[in-house]
Amino acid sequence: MDEAYDREVVEAVRRFVDRDVIPIASDLEHEDAYPHALVAKMKELGLFGATIPQEHGGLGLSFVSYARIMAELSRGWMSLAGVINSHLIMGYIIANHGTDEQKKRFLPAMAAGEKRGGLALTEPHAGSDVQSIKTTANRHGDNYVLSGSKMFITNARYGTMLAVAAKTDPKAKPAYAGISMFAVEKNDTGPTVSRQLKKLGYKGIDTCEVQFEDLQVPKDNLIGGAEGQGFKQVMSALEVGRINVAARAVGVGQAAFDNAIGYAQQRTAFGKPIGEHQAVQLLLADMGTRLQAARLMVEHAATKKDAGERCDVEAGMAKLFASEACAKMTLDALRVLGGYGYMAEFPVERFYRDAPLMMIGEGTNEIQALVIARGLLSRNRI
Repeated sequence: MDEAYDREVVEAVRRFVDRDVIPIASDLEHEDAYPHALVAKMKELGLFGATIPQEHGGLGLSFVSYARIMAELSRGWMSLAGVINSHLIMGYIIANHGTDEQKKRFLPAMAAGEKRGGLALTEPHAGSDVQSIKTTANRHGDNYVLSGSKMFITNARYGTMLAVAAKTDPKAKPAYAGISMFAVEKNDTGPTVSRQLKKLGYKGIDTCEVQFEDLQVPKDNLIGGAEGQGFKQVMSALEVGRINVAARAVGVGQAAFDNAIGYAQQRTAFGKPIGEHQAVQLLLADMGTRLQAARLMVEHAATKKDAGERCDVEAGMAKLFASEACAKMTLDALRVLGGYGYMAEFPVERFYRDAPLMMIGEGTNEIQALVIARGLLSRNRI
């Protein structure tokens, strides 16, 4: 890991956010417009290959640096981090679990942003309970035939491929043993994006329902080349996803804090800046403390991931704490700005609408708390 190189990339992203993202983010978000120009610039920066190993054409950044980049993007506009997250979850699955042929076929193009991926895991009836998915993949000669539907899929419309979880053995016991992952490239026969989903926040990004209607996928696109490995593959990748979501929460929280503390020093009431009033100071102190704690938890989880250690508990804790902290910080920023915080011309209302996504993305916080508890019990058996 080249720390100087990583720092240069993070600084380049910070400059990009300040120069190109922040001035136009609110307008694009209110229009719910896909940020094609900004995505093209992220491609030029190499961000689609951020964590893809250098031998496959990526930047090969540490997960600590990746988290910092996601926080920077989210400081400007959280939706941009979503474009990268789903893509690199797929990249992680292929890089760590794919066959050598799959790595050579997919990763260089993904790193260059020529192929853009997503994760098709959630279904209309199955969110955090991954084992209950109903999408099937049946082997027919040299192909698998995929049938089913997926919900809340990022990069479904403007991406070019999806990592799809499907059951190759619906009768397997336990159920997760029947799940396999496929690299599905979009073509004229599918998959079909059936509708774009409208959201409270997290706008400007393609979040869709996707249909697989007897879609033929080459057997060589079974990730890893063996059936029944999908649950293990996707769970290891979701550690990266949860670090990403936690980092997004840090970025949105930083933006909320920056707006609040800046406004508190400019707005006057009762003869002095409102930042000199104790009530506002208490809000700022709480925001700053939560932000610092969230940032340290994210970097701790990312450090364990860089070391090759299991970090399901640490990533879960970071995601749980940072997302709840972000929700509180965005509400407190709105309170500091008062009426202006509620107005669409100021970005604080956008932060407030974006914050809930982190509490439900990559597993709801309620389920995440259960995962953390089980992990702690497993590690501390007496």
